[in-house]
Amino acid sequence: MKLVMAVVQDKDSNRLSDALIDADFRATKLASTGGFLKAGNTTFLIGTEDEKIETLMEIIKENCKSREQLVAPISPMGGNADSYVPYPVEVQVGGATVFVLPVEQFEQF
Repeated sequence: MKLVMAVVQDKDSNRLSDALIDADFRATKLASTGGFLKAGNTTFLIGTEDEKIETLMEIIKENCKSREQLVAPISPMGGNADSYVPYPVEVQVGGATVFVLPVEQFEQF
């Protein structure tokens, strides 16, 4: 058995959640915040059998696409202003960061 932790952008969260339900995967959704953009994310915790990992990864890949987004930089407060860029920059957002962890024991009460 494995525990899959998938961190996805909030924009992809509902689409992924619906796809997981359609494929009979049970998941717990947690609200999270990214450190780089300080934007909302959703972290999915999904427990599944080893033989279903490939199917699960395909579902995540199909529903969490990366895309370009303009982001207004945060002004440095007391930091070094030499590297500060005062205009919006285009960054890649979305997609998914997925961790697959072994589960030694699973109980459901």
